[in-house]
Amino acid sequence: MSASTRLRLFCLPYSGASAMVYTRWRRALPDWLQVCPLELPGRGMRMDEPLQRDIKALAAQLADEVSRELNGPYALFGHSLGGLLAFELAHALRERGVPAPLALFASGTAGPARRDVSEYAIAKSDAQLIARLRELQGTAEEALANPELMQLMLPILRADFLLCGSFTYGQREPLGMPIHVFGGKQDSVRAEQLLDWQADTASGFSLDMFDGHHFFLVQHESAVLRCLRRYADEHLARWRNGAAWPLAAG
Repeated sequence: MSASTRLRLFCLPYSGASAMVYTRWRRALPDWLQVCPLELPGRGMRMDEPLQRDIKALAAQLADEVSRELNGPYALFGHSLGGLLAFELAHALRERGVPAPLALFASGTAGPARRDVSEYAIAKSDAQLIARLRELQGTAEEALANPELMQLMLPILRADFLLCGSFTYGQREPLGMPIHVFGGKQDSVRAEQLLDWQADTASGFSLDMFDGHHFFLVQHESAVLRCLRRYADEHLARWRNGAAWPLAAG
């Protein structure tokens, strides 16, 4: 299959995580759906870069980087903070006039329009951050009790929370691409908050709920990826059948 018939899926990590969290997806998904994890400054391969605390500035930086790589159809995926960052990235790409993503996938994160980020706007103590990690049920107790590991992880998590706290909705035109939202049935992010994403698309919308808490995409990975693959297949088929790859509206 040629590169032009692949759909590139740019994946944005959740708070405290690096691009490595999507490594397994590369093996689990077919070749035509090319997983492209985006590394954020201050972690992984970009450990020597300063952590970013301004979500619009980070989205602009990522948009400049992604724009240079666009040579065919693509979509955006983000979980939790990554979903909000994917939303800002979609707007930053639209501002640059590059071809729009075929879809935006937002997982485990409330719709932007009525989102309250006030609890993230003030830097949290180590104890508060560890309590939040425990509440989200995505970090093993052995990891939380490891001082060396926490010394590495907590500054990243603290910056990511401030990144989320820097979000402002302001005046937004709906995005011209479909938005597919995934949620966990036992997550603290409620279905009505997920449904708020409808306000930000001028195209299609879907909401799929999975068993599990905030990290349902890890707990029930195969179910999430089956759903993701189905939507991606539909979008790529439409694109192949001559549906124009839409230029991002200004």
